[in-house]
Amino acid sequence: MQSTTDSFEDLRKDFPVLNRRVRDDKKLVYFDNAATTQKPNQVIDAISDYYQNHNSNIHRAVHALAEESTEAFEDTRDIVAKFLNIEDSREIIFVRGTTEGINLVAYAWGRDNVNEGDIIVTTEYEHHSNIVPWQLLTQEKKAQLKYIDIDDNGELMLDQLDDYLSTGKVKLVTFSHMSNVLGTISPVKEIVSKCKNAGVKVLIDAAQSVPHMKVNLNEIGCDFFVFSGHKMLGPTGVGVLWAKKEILEKMSPFLGGGDMIREVHKYETTWNDLPYKFEAGTPNIADVIGFAEAIKYLEKIGMENIRKHELELTKYALEEMKKIPGITLYGTKEPEKRGGVVSFNFNSVHPHDVGTLIDKEGVAIRSGHHCAQVLMEKLNVAATNRASFYIYNTKEEVDVLIASLQNVAKVFKL
Repeated sequence: MQSTTDSFEDLRKDFPVLNRRVRDDKKLVYFDNAATTQKPNQVIDAISDYYQNHNSNIHRAVHALAEESTEAFEDTRDIVAKFLNIEDSREIIFVRGTTEGINLVAYAWGRDNVNEGDIIVTTEYEHHSNIVPWQLLTQEKKAQLKYIDIDDNGELMLDQLDDYLSTGKVKLVTFSHMSNVLGTISPVKEIVSKCKNAGVKVLIDAAQSVPHMKVNLNEIGCDFFVFSGHKMLGPTGVGVLWAKKEILEKMSPFLGGGDMIREVHKYETTWNDLPYKFEAGTPNIADVIGFAEAIKYLEKIGMENIRKHELELTKYALEEMKKIPGITLYGTKEPEKRGGVVSFNFNSVHPHDVGTLIDKEGVAIRSGHHCAQVLMEKLNVAATNRASFYIYNTKEEVDVLIASLQNVAKVFKL
């Protein structure tokens, strides 16, 4: 697939929902991709094919359907490993999503390694999924949860990380690769380097980054890495936790029963090998298989091309939105430092009113706190509007967004 503008417009035919007419027969303009992306026919067809032709449980029976299902499921693990540049696919743990992956680490690693007085460090622009599990853990263990603040440009103040690391009490630094509200791309290599020099473990919430840019875990050097399939053309209910093998082997299981066992006796159980030790019960087989098709689709386009396309859309949207009366834009003013996410507000207009008005024009954005209320408190707002872009979005759709926002300014006399 070529990296031209035309090629990105051509792929829209693979997404049936983009043909929808909504509200008063308006053409759908979908800019809520940071919440979840739409699915191409290739993913939809793979899931349908599984249920029509191969449906069976995996890792158990020896009949034809079971072998076919198991092979397709495990092929996905290999595809994910290659996508992340990981040599050992046994380090890939399938979970329901980023949230479950983070909770797994907090429970299975955190409860054995975090003690009274220890420090866990996160940031002010985290999703609740990367705050609440650490609140629960630090409260239980009488440890401390500390935050790296953001500056007026929406970027991390890393001198605070230096201060925390200098205490010698930090056990884990956990942060988002890309903010789901500001779009800020964290300086991953710098943060990981600082933590490694201090002997501190690092978890990266990559829910917003993996769908939009090339990721090489060998180069990043973190200890834990989590993301969700549904934000990258895949089905809901599928996510990935990657962790170093030597860490996973020392961790206790998160859930008990099913495929995570080797042997069960009346009073004693031994655990299965990796990765199955952390995959109890019947997994989401069909959607894991569908997830493989999503990765293949993205790789066919090329992650570098996806990043370039989104950067063009983001630059264009920011330039045009600046011209709208009464609007406030959040996040770094340097497009190269952000992903395809633009959060904004209108003076004295509630975000839900903005979202409702532009929905009448067929434009779908997100209005709310985006599961980032700590950041909302920092920005001193209750909520924001958020437009987020992906591979099937076009400049013409951005123009529709701009026109709908200009109408908001007109209606509220801004």
